[in-house]
Amino acid sequence: MAPRAALVVAFAAALAVACGLVHAQPASDDAARLSDAERRRVLQHGPWPPAPARDPSNRVSAVPAAIALGEILFFDPRLSGDGGTSCATCHRPDRDWTDGRARGMGHAESDRNTSSLWNVGHGRWFGWGGAGDSLWAQSVRPILDAAEMGASPAVVAARVRADPELSCRYAAVFGAAPTDMDDDALLVATGKALAAFQETLVSGRTPFDDFRDALARGDTPADAAYPAVARRGLKIFVGRGNCSVCHFGPRFTNDEFADIGMRFFTGPGRVDSGRHAGLAALRANPLNLLGRHNDDATGAAAVKTRTVEAQHRNFGEFKVPGLRNVARTAPYMHAGSIADLRGVVAHYSDIDEDRLHADGERILKPLRLDAGEIDDLLAFLESLNDRRASVARPPPAPCR
Repeated sequence: MAPRAALVVAFAAALAVACGLVHAQPASDDAARLSDAERRRVLQHGPWPPAPARDPSNRVSAVPAAIALGEILFFDPRLSGDGGTSCATCHRPDRDWTDGRARGMGHAESDRNTSSLWNVGHGRWFGWGGAGDSLWAQSVRPILDAAEMGASPAVVAARVRADPELSCRYAAVFGAAPTDMDDDALLVATGKALAAFQETLVSGRTPFDDFRDALARGDTPADAAYPAVARRGLKIFVGRGNCSVCHFGPRFTNDEFADIGMRFFTGPGRVDSGRHAGLAALRANPLNLLGRHNDDATGAAAVKTRTVEAQHRNFGEFKVPGLRNVARTAPYMHAGSIADLRGVVAHYSDIDEDRLHADGERILKPLRLDAGEIDDLLAFLESLNDRRASVARPPPAPCR
């Protein structure tokens, strides 16, 4: 092509871009490029979804009839003392299995925020303080708590026995009619059916998962679809932010407990000591995995409960939550003290080190993020939202 003709073509192309006739390609964002170490850390957050949960301590885990029974019970207010509060009162499916409140409200206001149930079946410890060592024992706890559902083994047993449909389902799932179980055994069966249902609450795939999988297979065109702003936030998350030390793995949690400098006073003269009190409650609970209701004959499931020991440093430690769908589950922290996700990022950006435990390795440091970096980290966290699908299911067929 002659020089003059080439100049004309180049000018026309530039004019077309300027006038919006074609889209200019964005320049490569060096700040969003991952190092080899960062790439390895990113790959540790998948693949997703996980294999279905199966709890050896619960003999009806993954049993379809138990899942159907658990779903019915989850939405049934008759499990509460006043007959007006169900599990779904606080764990609402339309709010990502939480309630949108700072602190949960059953018969009275709780001291703690209602955790989402997404992916709860894959947990190791349950509750903000880890007072539950199984999902089925954790499912019984709010039924008996006076501030939540305020029932008793006798109340639950009487209402189940009075319902022919529920009685039929219990007999089909557990091999014994409710009239042939004592009150405590029937309560435990209720918890195990509820757990079987909750194990099915697995969040869907996200834009991050698409990026992570493209990275794993070396698919450059596919991983380029992940926004540069989210990639910059991801670099902070797996890099200098050290976020992935605790928010580790496909569920973005190490299933342990941490002090992140949050206040633990719940009122005048009252404190929530978190993991410290949780371990005491776990030891005192007759439904823990050291008891007779554990269905795991190998004893492997109970090893964690047998070996865990309370330490002084556990005071003020709370459960590290998973981050999938985190941008949809405000407010945040164990007492709902931070209203939005930007506030959470700001907390870590300016964290007060004097409020943290001094023993052991210090992981948390003030990140001192600027406004753009906060936006980047928020964009990454929002990329952990799944492609929202209805959680509604057809009602279970009648028991026969």
